[in-house]
Amino acid sequence: MLISFLFLLLATVCVAFVGVGLWVFSNHFLTTDIPAAISHPMRLRVFNCIFQLLITWGMIFEKLRICSMPQFVRFFHDLPPLRKHPDVVVKDLRFGTIPVKLYQPKASTSGLRPGIVFYHGGGGILGSLKTHHGICCNLCKKSDAVVLAVGYRMVPKHRFPMVVRDCMVGTIHFLKSLNKYGVDPARIIVCGDSVGGTVATILCQKFVDRSDLPKIRAQILIYSTVQSLDFQSPSYQQNKNMPLLNQNLTFYCWCGYLDISPSWRSTVLKGAHLPAEVWEKYRKWLGAENIPDRFKKRGYLPVSREPLNEAAYLETNIILDVMNSPLIADDEVVSRLPEACIVSCEYDILRDESLLYKKRLEDLGVRVTWHHMEDGFHGVLTTIDMRFFYFPCSSRILDAVAHFIKGL
Repeated sequence: MLISFLFLLLATVCVAFVGVGLWVFSNHFLTTDIPAAISHPMRLRVFNCIFQLLITWGMIFEKLRICSMPQFVRFFHDLPPLRKHPDVVVKDLRFGTIPVKLYQPKASTSGLRPGIVFYHGGGGILGSLKTHHGICCNLCKKSDAVVLAVGYRMVPKHRFPMVVRDCMVGTIHFLKSLNKYGVDPARIIVCGDSVGGTVATILCQKFVDRSDLPKIRAQILIYSTVQSLDFQSPSYQQNKNMPLLNQNLTFYCWCGYLDISPSWRSTVLKGAHLPAEVWEKYRKWLGAENIPDRFKKRGYLPVSREPLNEAAYLETNIILDVMNSPLIADDEVVSRLPEACIVSCEYDILRDESLLYKKRLEDLGVRVTWHHMEDGFHGVLTTIDMRFFYFPCSSRILDAVAHFIKGL
């Protein structure tokens, strides 16, 4: 009897595994539209299919209350062994309770090196020090800089503002011990991809008045998000079904990180979660007229915002905190920020956020170096060490960033 039960259980698991795999294959591998400009389209198709399979199984486990989707996906994306780079010395440290990885060039030097504080992306739900290990190793080697990658606590156990708080603690600890790591206090750079870029932006704003810390020399923002208000910009419309970061995952991250109910999704998409006076106040920075016309050629339809849903506003108005939307910080703060290197990708749902922040900085006299990847997509930088899933765009991003750092 027991053997029969185990056989039936095994058969059920196998059928479920095959069924889910076929569903993901038919819904993503066969139907995903890969833009012609992206190199190695089949590579991206396979990569996206594997990623969507992990997401789907994670959602199933979440529904069964076994574990959350982020925990499931993080478990698998942290399994591969870390690739060793012979020219870089890597140390695992802890600054209090904050896990960090320190990357130092193995070659000796007679002077002090630039210091880069790196914050990994993943929407506050995915990503880790392991997933961005290759980025940090290559960044250390190419820029001949000391790189400190800061870990932070994530969803589902920790939500806003834990990411920013953990990164701030780790950064301050590093800034107060630069001599120990041979870092030039006049060349400190904060850098991040996706939500890591958001953190870099926020900390630059937070440190503007910190006279007890070395001044941040520059900020490097790689396809980062800088506002949580508007989801109807041209890039949100054009790239809502792009591989890796689509509209569904964007909202999952947004809701999970901010602890907002997913039931408000349609209300948010219609712009009914904020009062008309708020939209009018921030239109000068958020409006699509701030985005060059060439980025609207693939299609853009302005959407009329619906009347305010008061209940939605009460639950979502946390997005007006500049720690969620640094784009809307006061002029007095933004005008004093260090120079920036901004990287945007054409096929990224967050593309326009980089364009809006670039304009905001330039309008206030902050120097900006901008690189736009015509064949880029969200998350491409993480493929830098992935061998089969490597995309040349990732190297071009890293080369551009390293060149910027060497010029400081």
